[in-house]
Amino acid sequence: MAGIVSKSKAKGVDFCGVSDNYLIVRSDLGCYLYSTNFHQGLGLTVYSLHPSCQGGDHYLAYDDSTFYIIKGNSYRRVSDMSKDLDAEVNELHKNCQGGDNYLSAYGKFYIIFKDRGVYRRTTDMSKDSDAVEYPLHPNCKDGLYYWGTKQYSYFLKPKGEWGIQYHKTDNLNKDTYASTYSVHPDVLNFLPGGLAITQGPAFGKWELIKTISNDSETPLHWQKKITQKVGYTKSKSSSIEHNWKISMSTTYQSGILTEGISKYQFSLSAEYGGQSVNTEEESWEEATETEESLDLTLQPHTKMFIWQYKLGFGKKDVLFCRDLIFDDDPNPPSTIPLPAADHSGC
Repeated sequence: MAGIVSKSKAKGVDFCGVSDNYLIVRSDLGCYLYSTNFHQGLGLTVYSLHPSCQGGDHYLAYDDSTFYIIKGNSYRRVSDMSKDLDAEVNELHKNCQGGDNYLSAYGKFYIIFKDRGVYRRTTDMSKDSDAVEYPLHPNCKDGLYYWGTKQYSYFLKPKGEWGIQYHKTDNLNKDTYASTYSVHPDVLNFLPGGLAITQGPAFGKWELIKTISNDSETPLHWQKKITQKVGYTKSKSSSIEHNWKISMSTTYQSGILTEGISKYQFSLSAEYGGQSVNTEEESWEEATETEESLDLTLQPHTKMFIWQYKLGFGKKDVLFCRDLIFDDDPNPPSTIPLPAADHSGC
């Protein structure tokens, strides 16, 4: 089973906790998902991420109206990430720099240093006030993402025999009052790598759309139109948005978010259920039938095979590419007609 891309490999993706609710930030998509319950998939609402709040290395929330976006060695504090309200920028104290994960819980800040297996707790990341370090409990060391609320710390676990789960504890050092929950499919769909888990790994393959034969003893002049489907199955694929309330700009069009998630999934390596291809230059308009005129001559007792490349998830076709290949070989072409994706490490 494919896995979720970890925070270290997915720039701009992070989790936050506010009161008893959660956020998943997808800076690469310019939005974040709010939920009241990841296990049951409740209250799922997508909000725009203000341009000034995009591109962060880490995201965390102190409370319902205090959010931190860490970029390099400084942080931006805002009261609303969709509007960039009350913005203030400060430098991180040197002891608070370079963390692998940042979260806020119990009114304090926690910085996880995975290589040392510890977390640093402080009441002020710019001053490193009241700082103390603790070892991470062995059960709490392998989180892909960490976040916190008023009473608990959480982390998303790597894939296991029971699928993708998240862990809750009131102490990352002792792992007390701990529970583990599965993640709802509607939440998984928003995560990098999630589509491969809910719909099946991405595939890319050549489909034979036409065979032209000349069984006669003389050359055959063939002049006709062939029909091919080109584009994205937007109306079907965007169904993953149906259980999300979209609270973005008034110009938002249904399917745009799913398109971005699909492009990202196709770009991932097979380890994360992708195809390692860049599909940006393909047509992402609603798939339609198009005609192409052909004018060719077939020699006696020969065949011409016409192939089209398509991409999808599981058993479902998603994207029909423009390019066709004409070949006398009855076997599918071995080439991939798309550029390689630039995703280092994933």
